[in-house]
Amino acid sequence: MIYLASKSPQRAMLLTRAGVPFTVVASAADEEQVTAGAPQVLALDRARAKAEGAVLPPGAAGVVLAADTVVALGRQVFGKPADDDDALRILGALQGTTHSIFTGHCCLLVNADGSRGPAACAVAVAKVSMRPVQTAELKAYIATGEHRDRAGAYAIQESGDRFVTEVQGAMGTVIGLNLDSVARIYRELTNLPLPGNRP
Repeated sequence: MIYLASKSPQRAMLLTRAGVPFTVVASAADEEQVTAGAPQVLALDRARAKAEGAVLPPGAAGVVLAADTVVALGRQVFGKPADDDDALRILGALQGTTHSIFTGHCCLLVNADGSRGPAACAVAVAKVSMRPVQTAELKAYIATGEHRDRAGAYAIQESGDRFVTEVQGAMGTVIGLNLDSVARIYRELTNLPLPGNRP
């Protein structure tokens, strides 16, 4: 059994599209308490914290999958916006740039007695180029509410793609889950292929 320790509907959607069976569980981890210097390390550490903090039903056993996405411009990290003003600040900084998206993934074995086993983790990287955007257009986007709970304050899989001119890397990395990375660490951990109908 795969337990997805994430409240992200985007991650659930990507697994569902790939035919991967899973059950969504909560995580008690507070990702904002996890800090690190390099964005890729931050994404990995937060993913691992989420996996370790997964709240499973009594007697549950299997693999916990968790992920975390970090948007970075150089070494400056942009997380989820605190409010609309923060979203405008973030989008204002990202417009007209090519910025990096780091999605950390962690698979963690959990035993029926609740004990945690070994883990396998990996980070995937993509680059997103965003056209220059006027403040009025950014404010109109923010007014839709689509930016809420999104790292970098935009959703590329929805109307946030209006700002994007190029993506280098897997779209899943930008959305929040790179299935190739998940399959690799799942196999590393279990010696089994990731279940589902992926080619």
